Amino acid sequence: MKRIWRKPCPFFRNMGVVMEAYLFLIGLVLIGVIAQNKSLIIAAAFLLIVKAIGLDSRLFPSLQAKGITWGVTLITAAILVPIAAGDIGFKELLNSIRGHIGIISFLAGIFVAIVAAHGVGLMKEDPLVTTALLAGTILAVGLFRGVPVGPLIGAGIAALVIGMWDVISKAFSG
Repeated sequence: MKRIWRKPCPFFRNMGVVMEAYLFLIGLVLIGVIAQNKSLIIAAAFLLIVKAIGLDSRLFPSLQAKGITWGVTLITAAILVPIAAGDIGFKELLNSIRGHIGIISFLAGIFVAIVAAHGVGLMKEDPLVTTALLAGTILAVGLFRGVPVGPLIGAGIAALVIGMWDVISKAFSG
């Protein structure tokens, strides 16, 4: 059987970098507690535990590579539950988009999904985008009672603004 534990103790390897990661994760758990953000608490605590028991080198690469896809799949399944349960059918769907509120909501859903798709690309291109989005989300949740809607839409909005910035800056520079 292959050993999965590091020796002597993963907590003490490369003390500077590792300690910074532990402190960052502990800080995120505390911010999650203060902001009453269960998702942040669970995510940071999970990563902290995985790191502390030495499974980070095995789990983090897969989680980083496939985690967004897993998360989007889970969210999509949660959204589809009322359809699967029979609570929403074709009649309810058609009735939901008859008035102006329904039409605006329908179009907003399309817009957000398209914008979020661009966010996935931006997050894959530049991992620092995720860090900046996380910092902004934590600040908004902690200080302004914001709701953490997730990094995909934030990255999508960032991609949209960056694209507009590029077009405007090219127009004025050349």
